[in-house]
Amino acid sequence: MKKVATRFAPSPTGPLHIGGVRTALFNWLYSKNQNGNFYLRIEDTDKERSKEEYKNQIIKSLQWIGINHDGAEYIQSQKIDNHIKVANELLKKGSAYRCYCSTEEIESQKKRAKQKKIPYVYDRKWRDKNENEAPKDVKPVIRFKSKIDGTSILKDKVQGNVEIENNTIEDFVILRNDGTPTYNLSAAVDDHQMNMTHIIRGDDHKINTFKQIQIYEAMEWALPTFAHIPLIHTIEGKKLSKRDKASTLEDYSKIGIMPDALRNYLLRLGWSYEDKEIFTLDESVKYFNLEGIGKSPSKLDLSRILSMNEYYIKSIDENELFNQLINYCEIFKNKIIGEKKDKIKKSLSFLKNKAKTLEDIYNNSQYIINDEVNFNKEDLKLIDANAQKIISEFRDNIKEISNFTRENLEPIVQELIKSNNTNFKGVGQPLRVALTGSKFGPGIYDIIISLGKEEVEKRLSNKTIS
Repeated sequence: MKKVATRFAPSPTGPLHIGGVRTALFNWLYSKNQNGNFYLRIEDTDKERSKEEYKNQIIKSLQWIGINHDGAEYIQSQKIDNHIKVANELLKKGSAYRCYCSTEEIESQKKRAKQKKIPYVYDRKWRDKNENEAPKDVKPVIRFKSKIDGTSILKDKVQGNVEIENNTIEDFVILRNDGTPTYNLSAAVDDHQMNMTHIIRGDDHKINTFKQIQIYEAMEWALPTFAHIPLIHTIEGKKLSKRDKASTLEDYSKIGIMPDALRNYLLRLGWSYEDKEIFTLDESVKYFNLEGIGKSPSKLDLSRILSMNEYYIKSIDENELFNQLINYCEIFKNKIIGEKKDKIKKSLSFLKNKAKTLEDIYNNSQYIINDEVNFNKEDLKLIDANAQKIISEFRDNIKEISNFTRENLEPIVQELIKSNNTNFKGVGQPLRVALTGSKFGPGIYDIIISLGKEEVEKRLSNKTIS
C-alpha cells in the first residue's frame, strides 16, 4: 500500500486566501493522521501575475498557522518539459489531437452559444479531420480527446458518487498554440509524478477533476482518491473571494488573531468530531478524517473567530501570550522595550480582560506604553474642582508609601470616599482619567500598581488636570 501523500497547490498571484488556508490545513491534517507526507506545490506558470513576494508570503502564512510541508517546494514552472512530453505521448496514443481553429473561429462559436443562451462547448471540428487539411498560417493548440458517450462517476470521499454526462466535457486544450501547457494537463502530470494518493481541494474543481481523470486513464496511471470540500461563503451566503474584507491571513494577523485560534476555527469550519469544539494541534491530527467534512458550504463568521481567539487569550500560558503580544507589536505596531515591556508582562493578567485580540491587549496597554497621557477631550471635562481636590489629596497620601499594593492603597481610597462624601466611582474615575487619559480602562488599583509610584506621582502632577 502506497504511503499517503497530499499536496496544497496555490498560485502565487496574490496573498493566500482563507479558503486556501483551510484546504492546506485539511490536506496537512489528513496526511499527518495517516503518517503520510504533505507537499507544497507552487503553480507559477502564469508568468505575468506570479510574483516571488506572493510565493514567500504563502510559505510564511502556512508556517504562521502551523502548517509545515515535507521536502522542498515543488515549483511547477520547472516541470513544464514533463507536461509537454505527456501531451506529445497523448498525441501518439490518439488521445489528443491538433486543433487548427483560428482565434476568430473560436470567438464566433462562443458568440453563437451566447446568443442561443447555452454554455459554449468546442464543436470538435478537428477531432477526426486529416491534418493534411490544416491551414499553413495557423499555429495549432493540442486538445484532449474527451469521451463523448455515456457517463462518468467520480467516487468522491466527501460528496459521494458524482455522475456526469461525458458529452458535457469539451475537448479541452492541453497545450496552447505557444507550446505552453494548460492547468488541467500540468496539474494531472504533477500529481502523478509527485505520487499523490489523495487530492483534497475545493468543490469548484469538480469539473477539472473529471478532465484530469480522463488524462490519468489515457496514460494508464493509477488514480488518486479525490475529496472535494465545499467552499467557504460570506456570512451573507455569497462565495468568498479575495476581494472580500478579512479574506487573507494577514487580515487576521494584523488585528491580533492568534494562529492556534484561527487554525482551530478553520478546522471546525465544515468539519466536526463528535461535539468537540477546542482542539490542540495534536488532537487535530489525531481526530481528523474525511468522513467528518460536511457537504454544505460554510459561512465565515468573524464574531466566532473573535470568540475563539478570546478563549485562547484566556486559556494559554501567560508567558506564551506575552511572547505573541510582543511579536505582534513588533510587526504591526511599535516595538516595546525595557521597563514598559516588564510592566506589561506583570500586568497581563488584567490587561487581557475582555480582550478578544492581541490588538485589544495592545490598546489596553497604551497608558503604560505612552510617556505622555493622551487625554480624551470629553473625559477631561470630568476633572472639575472636586476631582482636582481628590487627585491632589491622593497624591499627598501616597507620598509615604514606598511599595504599591492593593492592601496599602485601599485605605487611602476609602478615606477619600468618606472625606469627600462620594462613592468609589467618584474617586476612581478622576484618578483613571488623570493616569490614562480616559474614564475607560482597567481597574484603578491595577492601573496604579502597574505604573509604579514614580510614574503615578508624575502623572498626577500634570498641569493639564490641575
